[in-house]
Amino acid sequence: MALSNNIRTYFKGTWHQGDLPVMNAADHGSWLGSNVFDGARFFDGLTPDLDAHCARVNRSAKALMIEPTVDTGEMVDLVKDGLRGFTQGEAVYIRPMYWAINGDASGIVPTPEETGFAISLEAIPLAAPDASTTLTRTRFRRPVMEDAVCNAKAGCLYPNNARMLAEAKSRGFGNALVADAMGNVAESATANVFMVRDGEVFTPIANGTFLSGITRARHIKNLRADGYTVHETVLTFEDFHGADEVFLSGNMNKVTPVTAFDDTKYQIGPITRRTRELYWDWAHSDA
Repeated sequence: MALSNNIRTYFKGTWHQGDLPVMNAADHGSWLGSNVFDGARFFDGLTPDLDAHCARVNRSAKALMIEPTVDTGEMVDLVKDGLRGFTQGEAVYIRPMYWAINGDASGIVPTPEETGFAISLEAIPLAAPDASTTLTRTRFRRPVMEDAVCNAKAGCLYPNNARMLAEAKSRGFGNALVADAMGNVAESATANVFMVRDGEVFTPIANGTFLSGITRARHIKNLRADGYTVHETVLTFEDFHGADEVFLSGNMNKVTPVTAFDDTKYQIGPITRRTRELYWDWAHSDA
């Protein structure tokens, strides 16, 4: 579903204006869900960590046994070419994607001889700095590698995210704080999560049940360079009830302050604001 009316689509060697149909009904990707994507951002004329996002979509493809066909450098160049159709003042969501087209004799295992590839560029504004959300628990959990392709940004993982989010919204909350298979906090339904306690920053350790995000890694690096102690560790729900600040980290909006986890309330605190400031400073200095 398109979120805006301003979209450009790269498909079969050409940029097209609009949300172009790219997948056939019998393609393996539409029939059996063998599709992956990544998300990067264009804002203020910048494309921070674009190369990392393009490299990750190729890794995601391999995790789903899809043959990637565009190397990282070429993909970055294609994206930058497509972005020339937007103004520097627009914020654009960048989605490169692959899908399998054919399967083996069983129909189930994708085969490498043909791969679908497209890039969708969609104008979507960044949220305002103080645009916040609230969290609640959900009965749904993050899977493990033995259950699902947790090492890929794969479309087939998102129905689980959707039911987490729908459950949270049905209770009047904006998002869900999600457990891993052991019952410890993994992330939210849509993004990685950080908490602050006594001036130090904590985030769930990447244990293979969730995608450890590119923006997450950038925040950790920026905060440590700024003198903050950042712990990647096992965190419980009680830890979050005892936090001073909580924020989400995702590519769509970079930093999203959290103002409540069930009946625990938070202020949008100084470290949350500093994390956002550091990201913008880094993005402009890296241009």
